[in-house]
Amino acid sequence: MTKIAILGANGRLGRVVAKAFIDAGYDVRAITRSGKIPAELAGATAVAGDGLDREALIRATEGVDIIFNGLNPIYTDWGKCLPMAENVMVACRANHALHLAPGSVYNYGSPMPAVVTEDTPFHPTTEKGRIRVAMEDLFRREAEAGRVRTILLRAGDFFGGTGTGSWFDLMVAAKMDKGVYTAPGPADLVHEWAYLPDMAKAFVGLTENLTKLGAYEALNFPGHAVTDLEIKAAAEQALGRTLKLTSMPWWVLRAGSPFVAMWRELVSMSYLRFEPHQLTSARLEGIIGTIPHTPLGRAVAAALDDIGVATIDGVPKAA
Repeated sequence: MTKIAILGANGRLGRVVAKAFIDAGYDVRAITRSGKIPAELAGATAVAGDGLDREALIRATEGVDIIFNGLNPIYTDWGKCLPMAENVMVACRANHALHLAPGSVYNYGSPMPAVVTEDTPFHPTTEKGRIRVAMEDLFRREAEAGRVRTILLRAGDFFGGTGTGSWFDLMVAAKMDKGVYTAPGPADLVHEWAYLPDMAKAFVGLTENLTKLGAYEALNFPGHAVTDLEIKAAAEQALGRTLKLTSMPWWVLRAGSPFVAMWRELVSMSYLRFEPHQLTSARLEGIIGTIPHTPLGRAVAAALDDIGVATIDGVPKAA
């Protein structure tokens, strides 16, 4: 049985990816700093390991065939990203393990291309974008040197799955229980979202089609390129009531950003909320077959249930 270590298994992405690999019959090792994992990952082996402790990470991943890199520091602490990535590369080398990683749209900077293909050149204009490019440069060098094979799947903003920390739960759905939908940007602007259960299934599909892939691959995951108006309509259908549309008060964050670190980081990436963009892929379907894609209505309803926003009967509705 193929063994996979999920780094960051307590995080939103790590949880969903771990569950997908458990369901697919893999031997899953869920690695967290505490060594504790959520109940939804019953069937995985819980192991303690810290992405910043190289030796501990090597021990925690000993004997696995695949390492999924779900490590993601808090938004104000991205200085840890590259050291963590370097440690993951060392752990992969030590175990001769395949490296699976999520990618970001931060690499493209502002102005954001309206359509991002797998050939769109990087042009980072923020510190976070430059960090992401440096991480991918590291992964590519390791692959080209024959040391670590990396399969990267690039996606937009996350929704779906339990846990906190996405724009969907922190902003969009934060006041839905009070009848309010909060749009982070212009409500009619197309924005790229990834429904995590779909993305997780795509990762499984990639591991089952490795013979079609090279030593380094960076593929796009086309999720839901939709407007806030479309998400709001899906949420209203799931909730069975209308929602008042409000906008995120960016002027407050901009005014307070010199004094509040998190606000400063959010403002630095605010262009993503005002520049339309979507991901397309010329290759993913040819590799894994049909790309997993839950209709928007069902995906939004399930995502609301996941974060405790009561939908009609708790049952996802048809799109």
